[in-house]
Amino acid sequence: MSYPADSKSDGGVQKVEVEGQTDHAYDLDEKAKIADYKADAIEAENVEHNMTVLQAVRAYPMASFWAFVMSFTIIMESYDVFLIGNFVALPAFINKYGVTDPNTGKLVIATKWQSALQVSGQLGALIGVFLAGPLTSRIGYRYATLTALMLLNVFIFAFYFANSLPVTFVAQLLEGLPWGIFIANAPAYCSEIVPIKLRAPATQMLQMFWAIGSIIVGAVTYRYNTLETDDAFRIPVALQWMFPTPLAILIFCAPESPWWLVRKGKFEAAAHAVERLGRRSVVNSKEAVAMMRRTVELEKTEKQPSLLELFKGTDLYRTLIVCGVYAAQNLTGNLIANQAVYFFTQAGIGTDTAFALGLITSALQMIFVMLSWILTSYFGRRPIYLWGSAANTILLVALGVAGSVAVSTSSSLAQASLGLIVSVLFTLGPAPASWVIIGETSAIRLRPLTTGIGRASYYIIEIPCIFLASYMLNPTGGNLAGKCGYVWGATGLCCLITAYFYLPEMKGRSYREIDILFKRRVPARKWTETEVDVQADE
Repeated sequence: MSYPADSKSDGGVQKVEVEGQTDHAYDLDEKAKIADYKADAIEAENVEHNMTVLQAVRAYPMASFWAFVMSFTIIMESYDVFLIGNFVALPAFINKYGVTDPNTGKLVIATKWQSALQVSGQLGALIGVFLAGPLTSRIGYRYATLTALMLLNVFIFAFYFANSLPVTFVAQLLEGLPWGIFIANAPAYCSEIVPIKLRAPATQMLQMFWAIGSIIVGAVTYRYNTLETDDAFRIPVALQWMFPTPLAILIFCAPESPWWLVRKGKFEAAAHAVERLGRRSVVNSKEAVAMMRRTVELEKTEKQPSLLELFKGTDLYRTLIVCGVYAAQNLTGNLIANQAVYFFTQAGIGTDTAFALGLITSALQMIFVMLSWILTSYFGRRPIYLWGSAANTILLVALGVAGSVAVSTSSSLAQASLGLIVSVLFTLGPAPASWVIIGETSAIRLRPLTTGIGRASYYIIEIPCIFLASYMLNPTGGNLAGKCGYVWGATGLCCLITAYFYLPEMKGRSYREIDILFKRRVPARKWTETEVDVQADE
């Protein structure tokens, strides 16, 4: 993806010119060797390196728009996850499905069903992410996402008409299948359609839409939480139908990832996709395709991409980074954010106030995610992730301390405040930085498979953590309230130490440079000081 140029590239490679026009004869030739189009590939890469963020936005306005659209698919998983989290604190839902707590005489959702409902969607999504990799590798990001959107429309019916907890469980399980495809494809697609300088904000939009989903849920449940009829939870379920069909229309109109098209040998289609993503008067599509071909050729093997490849050689390290970053989201306080309303009620806050605090938390999360675009773009992924994780760990321990003092209005407010701060700061540091790391780390040819298996690790860790979180907060379980901060603080510290030693800084690196640095086995802490020559084809 580059600006047109008719002079020698920064890498010192002389390009052929005919009557003032650069010769791109080999860029789209399927039989061409790397040497034939290397000069154009270098030019495109140099231009991306030299762009500022604002120049990148001006050059690729539609890439930013389509990344926005694809990121929007995450709102549906977010909406439903937060919806179920709010249902366990919703009076009408509790009155319909609750059991009497022998200690207080009040109705509560039984711990086993609270946990089961929380994990049902994740179990479906776990299956979905394993389907996403092979499906996307075969038919592309667009058609895989369109398939998932149409399936979601059908599965929402089951959730809406569910009249028992077991049926609700199955309905959530089915809805999880398309979620898995959305969450596996979105970060990969967003990172592939934008230039280097926009990879951070494009992938971090995923976290913003996660927050927007929770805002919508918070507003809807706050509006209906006083109703005593089934409408209190059926209307929020029905509102899910407002997302899939409009999104399907937009995704149908979106261009396929040019990187995916290059992997399939469709160079003319890839050039056309690049032209749709950027301004034709500014972007040189043939040079952009040459750059992509160069990187794809470096990774090329005789075999088709497979899950086994993810666990061999340097790809194993890359897979472990993606899996580790995904898994860490559940071990550093994220589950407090997902169950914010329930956490606030168990910390001693009234129901109305708890729902209001949940809404405030979600709104602040969206604002902080947008702030993280600036931080991650200019300061990098590794510093933001590490410092954010460190701050989160300290606050989680402080939450545990607040939960350990005698029960009082002050301790309840302290726990609620710290729970809110943890939930919000998580979206300033570790959470949005995670999406950038996930989008950048994997090899291009293995990207759909890597993001799928990475998200699978997220669900594999999340499912037992949900049972643990529900047990710790539930009055019929551990009844720990704020003392759960000790547990999440300990797991967060383990994640912080691991990231310090193994998480590299990929800010400002092209995918070719990232491939080479992994192949050289450069230690994570040495990436920023390691130079990669523009001529290198390792």
